[in-house]
Amino acid sequence: MSTELRLGVNVDHVATIRNARGGGHPDPVRAALAAAQAGADSIVAHLREDRRHVSDDDLVRLMEALDLPLTLEMAATDEMLDIALRHRPETVCIVPERREERTTEGGLDVAAGHNHLVRFVDALSESRVIVAMFIEPEPRQLDASRSIGVPAVELHTGAYCEAVIAGNDALAAQELERIAEAARYGAEIGMEIHAGHGLTFDTVGPVAAIEEIVELNIGHFLIGEAIFGGLESAIIRMRSLMDLARAEAAGSVSA
Repeated sequence: MSTELRLGVNVDHVATIRNARGGGHPDPVRAALAAAQAGADSIVAHLREDRRHVSDDDLVRLMEALDLPLTLEMAATDEMLDIALRHRPETVCIVPERREERTTEGGLDVAAGHNHLVRFVDALSESRVIVAMFIEPEPRQLDASRSIGVPAVELHTGAYCEAVIAGNDALAAQELERIAEAARYGAEIGMEIHAGHGLTFDTVGPVAAIEEIVELNIGHFLIGEAIFGGLESAIIRMRSLMDLARAEAAGSVSA
């Protein structure tokens, strides 16, 4: 069992705070550099069609400033494809996007969107960009993602996290098992498994303990915690909880 677990830090909501007032502060690029210093393995940024988070200029500056890999989250639109091909980040994660939503709500329906999505995957792959799909933890979506040639998926952990917050232990256990089963199945069919959305200090451990998951992407919670104790402190604590959960899971398997 591999004990390696990467942490991707999403800096979208640093830009959200900046955009609420205008100007240049706080700067998501500064946050990305601080995250790298604190132990992040990659930086994540979602360039939305409505630009409510990071801007085109932010993307340019992130590409120029970072030594870490950058994951660009984007909708499957021609505009976003052109931007991704122009900048060629390490990874593009294709996500669903609706203008009225506050944040990404649920996973992309790759099975239903196969014919639309394959063109984007082909174009990005030809440019040597790693392509991932943000999906619900369902075998059908994993099969569909594999069928269009993506090497990785990010499993949506939002339903599990919401159940924990609501105190619904039975539903939380059910959703966690759904994530674990999807991770196992995805690894069996040759996919690299990532996970994210809604993860906090209280919810990260059980997800981090799933051995097939190799990367967690976390943003909103870390930026929120940074208000109270600083971004570096929040990332260090999250990294520690992830590593502890993975080590304990490895130890229980070895025993």
